[in-house]
Amino acid sequence: MEKLFAYLRKFLVFFFIVIALLSVFPGRISATTKHDIYFPNTQYELNVYRIYGNRPGKTLLIIGGIQGNEPGGYLAADLYADMSLDKGNLIVVPRANFYSILLNKRGPNGDMNRKFTLSSSEDYDEKIVTILKRLISQSDYLLNLHDGSGFYSPEWISDLKNPRRFGQSIIADANSYYSKKSKKNLLLGDLAKKISRNANEYIENPDYLFHFNNHQTSSVDTLHAEQRKSATYYALTHHGIPAFGVETSKSLPVKLRIKFQTIVINAFMEELGIVPENPRVYLDPPLLKYLVISINDSVPLVVFNNKTLIVKRGNSIEISHVEANYTRGLSVDILNLGTKNDYRKKFIISNPTKVIVRKDKYKCGQIRVSLDSRNKRIALSEYSKETSLSGVKYFIVEINGIKRIFYNDEQFKLVKGDKIKILDVAISTPDLKKDMIVNFLGFVGNKTKNTGEDRGYMINTTKDLWKRYSTGKKGNQYQIVTESNNNKLGMIQVNLVEPVLHYLVVKTNGKKGVCYKNGEVIEVHKNDFLEIVDFSTNIVDNFEVKVNFKGYMGGNGEDDRKRIITLNGNLKKEYALDQQGKQYEILITRDELVIGRVIVKIG
Repeated sequence: MEKLFAYLRKFLVFFFIVIALLSVFPGRISATTKHDIYFPNTQYELNVYRIYGNRPGKTLLIIGGIQGNEPGGYLAADLYADMSLDKGNLIVVPRANFYSILLNKRGPNGDMNRKFTLSSSEDYDEKIVTILKRLISQSDYLLNLHDGSGFYSPEWISDLKNPRRFGQSIIADANSYYSKKSKKNLLLGDLAKKISRNANEYIENPDYLFHFNNHQTSSVDTLHAEQRKSATYYALTHHGIPAFGVETSKSLPVKLRIKFQTIVINAFMEELGIVPENPRVYLDPPLLKYLVISINDSVPLVVFNNKTLIVKRGNSIEISHVEANYTRGLSVDILNLGTKNDYRKKFIISNPTKVIVRKDKYKCGQIRVSLDSRNKRIALSEYSKETSLSGVKYFIVEINGIKRIFYNDEQFKLVKGDKIKILDVAISTPDLKKDMIVNFLGFVGNKTKNTGEDRGYMINTTKDLWKRYSTGKKGNQYQIVTESNNNKLGMIQVNLVEPVLHYLVVKTNGKKGVCYKNGEVIEVHKNDFLEIVDFSTNIVDNFEVKVNFKGYMGGNGEDDRKRIITLNGNLKKEYALDQQGKQYEILITRDELVIGRVIVKIG
């Protein structure tokens, strides 16, 4: 009996420890990510993404979009919301000031980055700042991402490049700061300089290099006294957190700003020991596919981009879903009604209007809302006619295992080697469906009896297409057509592009990874060892792409990523590019197609 009580005591102690851990670290035991939404479906919507690594480590808070006319910052932050981590933690706030982003203004209610000394919570800005303060208290480091004017230089060079400019700099409020909380001297300047050096290794143009910019915010001689109201100064002085502003230049194209922001973020993560697993990067132009709209709480209708919805005066509409090629940063604005974000809100329509869909500040689509002048009730089928061309509403296809929808006459891009399956076609006239066929021109599904019906077949765009049936017979454009009784109902066009290797990342002897482009040479010694860390192609998620060190005996002949490749005695000479066995190749392939190669030269 005593043993039983002893066991029960141990169990209860363990149980209460688990409960305590769950209360202190919510979500860490059961999940690796957590997504919180504040003020949902408003123009002030705030999304916070917490990403926990498989192993414990430092927590880095990344804030973007605190000033809405600086897209390099918030678009770069957005790329980290989908990241998974092997070690350490991220808290990502891609769009701290969504309303200012929608208006493309620094701050319609004043500069949010000058409100960290306030304690009031009267308006949305201050409510958001209160949330950001709480996130800062839960972090070990802070990066506040911005686009700044000109190019920072510690010396006056020109009006565009001088100490009063911000662009291409890593800003701290002091060179060093003694934290009473940690009882440590925080060497902000040393860290910013190290990050700048590491980041600058990836920047070719010397005019675009990063520099440490010490604002000396506490000093009476500071040029930037206003920064005492900023997020970084609050983090440093109230919580003893090393905090930095990352400024890319507004003189640079947005895509280049995003690239430079990510280079700096990655350098910070590496320095802090925050190890990623698989970031996903998408920089495609934002495009609306369709809206799902209810009229008078009826069955929802699909209305495609640039089409017209007809309603009767006094009808209510509510937009319940936005289908686009992005899922975050979307807003719906019904002109002359509601606010800048009218998503999932019901409105009475009294006059013709437009529904504008934006991703951040960028317009990505619209539909028109017209009034019907007839007295009779409008049948739901008439909405379908208004949103279709030639009877076709949309095509449903599967690309590399992911279901996609394309509306009639749309063009889309595939990379050679992508696999596509035609699932179905939605048409506005059900009577036509009985005799309808869907034909991928240039592909034969049934080899014994070619009926032209290609739904349900997996089509490999490397092997299965006949060039002579492509548009112009060049093999880069194909059509998928829908017919009924030899009458063409609709069509979508596939633009086929060649796969491209952007770069291969290889570590030599465990040192920092180096990017090698297609055809470049890695020079090594026979006693060295290599690790193929990563690669980048124009193929989404690098679907079915493999990397093989041709001739390495320790591999499986399939994929040598993440493998430590020792050169001495482990290479098959018959696979060498020369007779001496001094040159080999790392091949990046997809099926039998070689995308790129990097040469390994053994000295």
